[in-house]
Amino acid sequence: ILYSDDNGSTWTQGKVPTRQLLTAVYFVDDKHGWAVGHDAQILATTDGGQTWVKQFEDLSREAPLLDIWFKDDAKTGFAVGAYGALLETTDGGANWEDVSDRMNNEDGYHLNSIIAVKDSGLFVVGELGVMFRSADWGQTWETVESPYDGSLFGAVATKEPATLLVYGLRGHLFRSSDFGDTWQQIEINTPNNGPLEFGLADGELLADGSIVVVGHGGTVLKSTDDGRNFSLVNRAD
Repeated sequence: ILYSDDNGSTWTQGKVPTRQLLTAVYFVDDKHGWAVGHDAQILATTDGGQTWVKQFEDLSREAPLLDIWFKDDAKTGFAVGAYGALLETTDGGANWEDVSDRMNNEDGYHLNSIIAVKDSGLFVVGELGVMFRSADWGQTWETVESPYDGSLFGAVATKEPATLLVYGLRGHLFRSSDFGDTWQQIEINTPNNGPLEFGLADGELLADGSIVVVGHGGTVLKSTDDGRNFSLVNRAD
């Protein structure tokens, strides 16, 4: 886990109690954060990422956790992962409970991303286009009809209520302004006017309200109109 205190000019390796692959990190403020990874590991920091402690591990799962989210109170959080894993804590990570049975995911599809959508609730996307949402912030979940049957690698909420984007294989990018009831596909054309074929892997809402989505092949997409349209830049490398 690398951290920077000078806007990315320099980076320092944090003190991490594992050699396992880590897959995601989430902070609620400038001090308190969590990371997840293989062996169902969950790590936590209270000093901005300089030092980390192991809160949870389950070797019997033989599968990774892939994303994590916490409420601003730093008490209630959820981690998602392979084979439909859904873990919950209500005490800041001192204890984690398997609550995977709250979702109708009997086939155990991998859950790749969990986000909070403004004024709406939590949203999860995963393998083969599976989608779940929770209007009560994780206590109950309902299945959402997906616009795409390929894997979705992530989701990002916009600054507008009930609005989010989901993205995944072969440049597929969709937008919803009603918490997943309906979807519009966002078409991304490459410089040669062909469709974007690179997988999209991660996204972020920036402080100025713009949205960036990145992917394979050096793909960088940016939107300044709440995710309705995106410009495309491909890194030369």
